[in-house]
Amino acid sequence: MEPAEPTIDALGQFRLFPSLGMLGRSVNFTQANTFMVIGGLLTMALLYYGMRPRAIVPGRLQSAAELAYNFIYDMCVSQVGEEGKRFFPFVFTLFFFVLMGNLLGLLPYAFTYTSHIAITGALALMVIVVVTIVAIRENGTHFFTEYFFPAGTPKALAPLIIPIEVISYLSRPVSLSIRLFANMVAGHVMFEVFATFTVMLAGLGLFGPLIAVGPVVINVALVGFELLVACLQAYVFAILTCIYLHDAVHLH
Repeated sequence: MEPAEPTIDALGQFRLFPSLGMLGRSVNFTQANTFMVIGGLLTMALLYYGMRPRAIVPGRLQSAAELAYNFIYDMCVSQVGEEGKRFFPFVFTLFFFVLMGNLLGLLPYAFTYTSHIAITGALALMVIVVVTIVAIRENGTHFFTEYFFPAGTPKALAPLIIPIEVISYLSRPVSLSIRLFANMVAGHVMFEVFATFTVMLAGLGLFGPLIAVGPVVINVALVGFELLVACLQAYVFAILTCIYLHDAVHLH
């Protein structure tokens, strides 16, 4: 009986399974939740152990912690203005939650929780709710008239302008969630596909292992590319949040 050829189940890696044994099954605690906790602990460890020395000449860990802090702080102030200081903890938490999810998923046997639309959708929905609350608190009901029907616009265009602005506003969480989700899924599917190609080609005979080097090289290159995408998607998520907060504070 000939051995069965390997099949490509590129989406199997995104299935959720209970974690922590019986406890996980009883409360539906999956591997996605486990890696969320790990990501949060790693972020807190970076900040705690990085800033504990408080050296004038920082070491590597302290430099990394200071760089992360200053990077997000400058982003908030440059995009939102001085008011952005109030939103720094929110944006900082968002950035590192997304970044850790993206980076942890590149490790062997790890899980990319940002590859699930339920996670990215919840994050994007939280952003739009916070932005709306900030806009109403800063501008009152004037937010609705100014944002969805700008001053000076002919009233005859209201039936056209208002639906367009409402759809545009509500599309923000959709674009935020799908952008992150799609990028994570696409990258990990390509990893799986080329890894399967490597196994299949390696069994083609004398020259199979030599040909299989090609997919291996591609996967190595993909790792570097996915590292870039992981950081870039966290940055995009954070900076778009800052832009939305700027619009909420200052209107447009």
